[in-house]
Amino acid sequence: MLLPNILLTGTPGVGKTTLGKELSSRSGLKYINVGDLAREGQLYDGYDEEYECPILDEDRVVDELENQMSEGGVIVDYHGCDFFPERWFHIVFVLQTDNSVLYKRLETRGYNEKKLKDNIQCEIFQVLYEEALASYKEEIVHQLPSNKPEDLEDNINQILKWIEQWIKDHSS
Repeated sequence: MLLPNILLTGTPGVGKTTLGKELSSRSGLKYINVGDLAREGQLYDGYDEEYECPILDEDRVVDELENQMSEGGVIVDYHGCDFFPERWFHIVFVLQTDNSVLYKRLETRGYNEKKLKDNIQCEIFQVLYEEALASYKEEIVHQLPSNKPEDLEDNINQILKWIEQWIKDHSS
């Protein structure tokens, strides 16, 4: 059976991981957190002193994921999307969170002041939404609100419906 590939993207702290894990357990699709994948495989290309974090080796990430993505049925979670091959994804969801809510979430993660400010700016200017629109066909890019627990439930139900329909449309 053909299964779709889904990208969950958005600024850090918008709830990609919570949504992705829950979606995976309810849909049976495989969940991949690119940050975890990079950590486990040490898929890095140096260290960013300013942001106090390793720099992702995007080519190695793509190589690492290629086989699984071509098989289908994968939910990918990452706060960037312009380096993934366009052909990988059938739909792209950009999660969005109100700045005040996001600020609190990132603060509890212990982000330094610069990282906090830059991520909030990133959300204000919808940087990830713009990046998604520039990287994929507009009709497959969707924005989802991610502020409160009800949003999570709504988003899960909406995506599960979409998966179900996609499978119907792509079965012989």
